Amino acid sequence: MLATFSAAAAAAGLTVGGYFYAGMWPTSQIFGRTILAGRDPHEYALTYDDGPNDACTEDLLDILAHTNVRATFFLIGRFVRERRDLTRRIHSAGHLIGNHTFTHPVLLFQSPSRVREELASTNAAIEDAIGEAVRYFRPPHGARRPDVLQTARELGLTPVLWNAMGYDWKPALTPETILANLEKGIRRNRARGHGSNLLLHDGGQAGIGQDRRASVAATAALLAQAKQQQIRFVTVDAWNPDAPQK
Repeated sequence: MLATFSAAAAAAGLTVGGYFYAGMWPTSQIFGRTILAGRDPHEYALTYDDGPNDACTEDLLDILAHTNVRATFFLIGRFVRERRDLTRRIHSAGHLIGNHTFTHPVLLFQSPSRVREELASTNAAIEDAIGEAVRYFRPPHGARRPDVLQTARELGLTPVLWNAMGYDWKPALTPETILANLEKGIRRNRARGHGSNLLLHDGGQAGIGQDRRASVAATAALLAQAKQQQIRFVTVDAWNPDAPQK
């Protein structure tokens, strides 16, 4: 009996572990297809979560303009409502804007009605600011269930995750450490013959005013390196097989 109980407990543990892998691991496709990256190891997408965020977003826009690079910004709806002008500036500069929910909850643990409200409210806030439909969505923390991805698609959103992360949300990280974290993911992606979908943050879920100067500096360093390596930067729509060809 003890052996049977142990086996059942182990099976339950694997089931729980498998569920959280499917629902939280960024490269997992178990719960549904998401955009990760293309098949060209010399193609990168710079993506930024949790903005818009005043000076840090503005500094990033200046750096990206100077290097003629377009990025993807996944914005929090309640911050968009407070910073409509900055949202419009991101859009006017030619960057792609995506939905990052209205309040940044862990969608894995939210009711279906809450999930729909988070996404629909953010779509409305962004579309009201920029006058265009939103087409892409990144779940906070990467957390999703099959019905979360289905709701996103019903609202016209293609889910996007990532395959390299700067871990710049951790406190007191230096630009050098953030860049080293990104490079670790890039090397792994290159070994697999993949492009790199780079996750950074220009804001923070706690509120507008979060200090992301280290992320801005890491971006500048990455762009300087990439110029020597003949890297091509794209927005995530370039990796969407269902998107109209430009």
